[in-house]
Amino acid sequence: MTTLKLLLLPGDGIGLETMAEVERIISFFNKKSGTSKFQTEFDLVGGSAYDKHGVAVTDACVAKAKASDAVIFGAVGGPQWDKVPYEVRPEAGLLRLRKDLDLFANLRPAICYPALADASSLKRELVEGLDIMIVRELTGGVYFGEPKEIVTLENGQKRAIDTQIYTTREIERIAKVAFDLARKRGNKVHSAEKRNVMKTGVLWNEVVTATHKSYAPDVELHHILADNCAMQLVRNPKQFDVIVTDNLFGDVLSDEAAMATGSLGMLPSASLGAENPTTGKRLALYEPVHGSAPDIAGKGLANPIATIASFGMALRYSCGMGAEADLIDQAIAGVLSDGYRTGDIMQPGMRQVGTTEMGGAILAKLEKLVG
Repeated sequence: MTTLKLLLLPGDGIGLETMAEVERIISFFNKKSGTSKFQTEFDLVGGSAYDKHGVAVTDACVAKAKASDAVIFGAVGGPQWDKVPYEVRPEAGLLRLRKDLDLFANLRPAICYPALADASSLKRELVEGLDIMIVRELTGGVYFGEPKEIVTLENGQKRAIDTQIYTTREIERIAKVAFDLARKRGNKVHSAEKRNVMKTGVLWNEVVTATHKSYAPDVELHHILADNCAMQLVRNPKQFDVIVTDNLFGDVLSDEAAMATGSLGMLPSASLGAENPTTGKRLALYEPVHGSAPDIAGKGLANPIATIASFGMALRYSCGMGAEADLIDQAIAGVLSDGYRTGDIMQPGMRQVGTTEMGGAILAKLEKLVG
């Protein structure tokens, strides 16, 4: 029997409610699995950590994350922390975890469940069957480049500076992740950058091209300008399989692709580190795409599907439990086909439920699937 260590970080807002539903799914698999058991530990992150410790994440929490097989993250932030110092704002906890664990590869699937095709802002024929994986470089680029500052000029005006920096190694390793994923999917990668106006885009294009030639010549590769990629995601999203791009463009394009599926509340994500050469494992953090939604926090209205699906990604990419991950995907699709909807995805004629009811319906569907 293999024991897998999970660190659960519910965070703030609806993260507490959606993580409770993940706990129920974990308990289910602990009872049903004959090969693996989950050992769970909890800690604070974001605003809740700031309230208790004065920082958005403690050194001890980071150490626990490094010692875990996977970290399951909820959400952070809320208006009560809007005026805290910038360096200890709730979001700083997530950024530190990404940086200290060197989680450089962000996987953002955009999947349109058949039952939700009409909930998309795009026409059904454009999104029905949509299954895109956006691979975003997560630890480099303009979010981390220095200098990053606001300075006052001699004439009294202010000037803001953000610096976009990428190295060959950073681009090469994210490209390899994209090619590896494509081999298990549709075997096609689009690399998005702005080589026409940005030097980092020129380097990105060169390195991805070279990596493709040496590492994955069997994978179909297309280069696309990031602004054209944004347009194509609205015009014809099903032309894409895997999209690999930098930190800034990945942030924008993944949210755009997510909304094509009907709701940000539906989609999970994974952030992966480098593969350990000895164990073959990667440090990894899994989180829903949505935020802490303080307007509905504590009311039992949150959609838990994205957090549950994030746990499903952990099963697939960190725990070697692909069959169990498939069961979670099937259970979610089945519950949606049965007409269950939280408020964010509510449609006429469907049955509106709350957080606990949706989690319970998914759990009941898992029970039926496993038998």
